[in-house]
Amino acid sequence: MFSKLNQWLAQFSFGISGSEKILFAQHLALMMKTGMGQIEALRVIQGQTQSSQFKRILEDLITNLENGQFLSSSLERYQRIFGDFFINIIKLGELSGTLPGNLEYLAQETRKKQELEAKVRSAMIYPLVILFATVGITSVIIFFVIPKILPIFASLKIDLPQSTRFLIWSISFFRDNFVWIILGFLAASAALIASVRIYRIRNFYDRVLVSLPLIGKIIVYYNVVNITRTLGVLLKSGVKIIEAFDITAGLASNTEYQKVLKESVDRVKKGETIYGYISTQTNLFPSTVGRIIGVGERTGNLDANLFYLSEFYENELDQIVKNLSSVLEPAMLILMGGIVGFVAISIITPIYQVTQSLRR
Repeated sequence: MFSKLNQWLAQFSFGISGSEKILFAQHLALMMKTGMGQIEALRVIQGQTQSSQFKRILEDLITNLENGQFLSSSLERYQRIFGDFFINIIKLGELSGTLPGNLEYLAQETRKKQELEAKVRSAMIYPLVILFATVGITSVIIFFVIPKILPIFASLKIDLPQSTRFLIWSISFFRDNFVWIILGFLAASAALIASVRIYRIRNFYDRVLVSLPLIGKIIVYYNVVNITRTLGVLLKSGVKIIEAFDITAGLASNTEYQKVLKESVDRVKKGETIYGYISTQTNLFPSTVGRIIGVGERTGNLDANLFYLSEFYENELDQIVKNLSSVLEPAMLILMGGIVGFVAISIITPIYQVTQSLRR
């Protein structure tokens, strides 16, 4: 009864973090290597974790193991939380008698994926931070500094420059419609988030993102690294190629890659090569990927070639992320300087006109 309750609660919760999954795999591998049984090891991990959600899951796993179930079959009840990749690697370890080694490898690969996601996230967040800083500084000037100067402009009997008139109009517009602008922004954000749940719209977004100049390259390399690494791990662990592609397709976050991977499964079932189809998807996979996969298929070293590709494109992605900040920082600073400069000129120009007229 309590086992079913724990399972039910877990399925309606927010899951567990990547760090907790790494802790689970790494610590379980370590303790099993020292000769500790799975149940005892899980109790130790349960005592270490601070997450009440994870404690409930571990309690359910322990109960299932005590009832004679395999760890992988117990984890299948929490497929939404752990995912097919995680569960399948554990299942293969149980079948081959290499569970501690598979768990260790799983922890290593999960950590690599987590680090990769953090790098990409930081690359995406940095421009937004600069943009918000620009908007913040401009807002302070527009809403707090300029309103104190406007009465002076109103008292001046001169023809104000176009830039100053545009600035005054902008301030009046934002001040008079501030509530509607905020509501409109919130409504648009909510509509965007809701629309992503509709497959066709999400697929359109994914297609557009991949085609963007710099961001698109980051997304392509990120997906190539994840896909090649996941496929490499699954194939090396003994998963059949069709099942490996099915699992990887389910893990892909971009719908364009999901479609390509599912289509690859259909092509392989018909007796075609992976290279033959992947090499035509040049917008999603660089030509090098297709060629090295083709070599791997011919030589029987597909898993090793996939690992090589994941390492190569992870290094390439690292370089792009590093270069991104060096490119975006001056660009965003120029944008910030341009906005602040426009506001400054719009304020100074009429004052300068007045001083010039007084001298005459």
